[in-house]
Amino acid sequence: MSDRSAPRAWVTWALLGAVVVLAVFPLVIGAGEGMEEPFAGADGQAESLVGELNPGYEPWLDPLVELPSGEVESGLFALQAAVGAGVVGYVLGVARTRSRHKDREASATGTAAADPDTPGGPRPR
Repeated sequence: MSDRSAPRAWVTWALLGAVVVLAVFPLVIGAGEGMEEPFAGADGQAESLVGELNPGYEPWLDPLVELPSGEVESGLFALQAAVGAGVVGYVLGVARTRSRHKDREASATGTAAADPDTPGGPRPR
């Protein structure tokens, strides 16, 4: 009997390889060649497109805070991404821990787990 929830090393390495390919592929094919700023964000691209289509456009709102440089903006964006990843990781960890405690409690008391796919669990009629 194999444990379906156990991580398989090949899946982890395959996913890691896919991430590397997705990150390197645009650089290899030269996706940004001929552009002033090859991998600019969507905000900057939209701003330049609006400027081309309607040169007299005036923004409705001004930024609340003017950051001193692009590096500070990038750092704050990275911080935001890290906090978001931490929240998602925490929630997934709590859900997994609760599931494991529920399974251990069910096996310790001798009652079947609620999942019909688990060995020894209740079978649908």
